[in-house]
Amino acid sequence: MIPFPAATFAEPNVALLNLLTYAILAGVAAGCVAAAYRWYVNDELPEGIAIIFGVSVIALYLNTASLGSYVAGEQVGLFDPATAFFNLVALGVATAVSPVGLRVGDRLGRNAAAMAGGRRLQGEVSEVVRSAGRVTTVTLPSADDINDIDAYDPVAPGTKERMSGETLLFPRRITVEELRERLAVRIKEDFGVGHVDLDISADGIVEYLGVGSHAAGVGPTLAPGTVAVAVRGDPPYAATPGDIVQLWTDEEGPKRVASAELRATAGDVATVTVDESDAEKIDQSRRYRLVTLPAEPQADREFASLLRNADETMTVATVSADSELVGAPIGDLGPTVAAVRPRDGPIEAIPPRSYALAAGDELYLVGRPDSLRRAERRARGEGEPEQPGAQSS
Repeated sequence: MIPFPAATFAEPNVALLNLLTYAILAGVAAGCVAAAYRWYVNDELPEGIAIIFGVSVIALYLNTASLGSYVAGEQVGLFDPATAFFNLVALGVATAVSPVGLRVGDRLGRNAAAMAGGRRLQGEVSEVVRSAGRVTTVTLPSADDINDIDAYDPVAPGTKERMSGETLLFPRRITVEELRERLAVRIKEDFGVGHVDLDISADGIVEYLGVGSHAAGVGPTLAPGTVAVAVRGDPPYAATPGDIVQLWTDEEGPKRVASAELRATAGDVATVTVDESDAEKIDQSRRYRLVTLPAEPQADREFASLLRNADETMTVATVSADSELVGAPIGDLGPTVAAVRPRDGPIEAIPPRSYALAAGDELYLVGRPDSLRRAERRARGEGEPEQPGAQSS
């Protein structure tokens, strides 16, 4: 490369050669930083930072060449208009080329991370990675195809957008069940999802994906057939959340309206849970007096509370007349059956595995979302989805 004092457009061929060299240096610098950033952070380097690195390399070279010429006793025309114009053009070329180097370096870093056993790719998987055959790639569905899990709070739309089209990497030659389990764990860890329900085929295609957030608030602790309502009244001084109370009204003489469970108080407003039938009796315009009863919290509420932080949840399914489960033992269903309510009979808690199912039976099921979803399909007579093979490619 020619000495710094000649870095002008006085000699066009030499100037173009210098600008080409500067463009290559800026592109390589931005590409190296982008590849290192992708390798270490597993994300794309911001374009602004790549441009700063590319321009900095050229500016550092120009300053170094200027200093070398000055030390050698040569005349350095740093503020000469022709030299200043050439330097501005050189920095402009570096600015324009750095984003190109960013794209190339990011792609190389992405492929290198995959070859070394990385965990995630963004965008399409390159042919180099596919031909190496060292990983199994799983691409998540688009945001519109990611479902919400019943009985769980929905996740934020932004979370689904971040999941949309994401490609995750897993070791090669693992079973489909192992791949499904690892994928569920990865989705929880990488995207902060509380619950995952998915089906995956033998070739790594996600056929169904449902997500739910961590349970929060009063809703997840409500037992079936109960609702939470806010009433204005006079809560007992010693009452605490979980106490069983009675709601009384003094209008037209003392009258008991309903029994409830106290959940929270704020001033003269109390949140209580009552049966759905009793909720219709409560008038929001009235004031009530709450009387504490010497009773323990209900077992169904304690059971629901235990399910809040577990992977399992609870649902109710009704066996239809055309379901394949009619006449089958309850042990063949899959998830745990906590209770059965026959069409014409009292509820039976924890039925034996030999219990023969009949049309109209209401099943109170406890299990993971994917197991409950399959059981509900069978109870409705839709059959169970075909399970994929045992080996993943």
